[in-house]
Amino acid sequence: MFERPKAGQKALSIADGEGRNGVWLAQQGLTVTSIDLTPNGVAKAKRLAQRAGVTLEAIVADLETWVWGPPRFDVVVGIFFQFAAPRFREALFRGMVDVLKPGGLLLIEGYRPEQLAYGTGGPPQVENLYTAELLRGAFADLEILELAGWREVLPGTGNGGHYQLFAFLRADFIRAY
Repeated sequence: MFERPKAGQKALSIADGEGRNGVWLAQQGLTVTSIDLTPNGVAKAKRLAQRAGVTLEAIVADLETWVWGPPRFDVVVGIFFQFAAPRFREALFRGMVDVLKPGGLLLIEGYRPEQLAYGTGGPPQVENLYTAELLRGAFADLEILELAGWREVLPGTGNGGHYQLFAFLRADFIRAY
């Protein structure tokens, strides 16, 4: 079992949309930077944080041009950011690792190729979907703490049913400088 993020840690939530993931992390006591491409999404994230009584640094940025910078986050989260085609995804994965402090946690969750058969959401391009092999290769320098291939998401607003998902959590690496 992996160690959960702790209050006081710094977290980055990429492609955070309306801020649900970033706000949840802030509610756990983390200092959160939430990034999304859309000004409307970031505005909604700020309102959600205010209603939840937490603070959130919400940034409008294009992750293709955003300067990731040095290692400074204890936790990096990417949930369903599968808009990224393979070349862009590689850059995102690299950036996520680059800003992660040694010993930090990286959480990625997204759809597997099997999702296409369900027709209930997610990207329609199979090349944007995750496999265990893809993630193991992309993060070969990190320790895999948990790699799970099936999880159900209960139906709710905007989705049509149960989803086939791929969840991935990794941490504890030594960066070579």
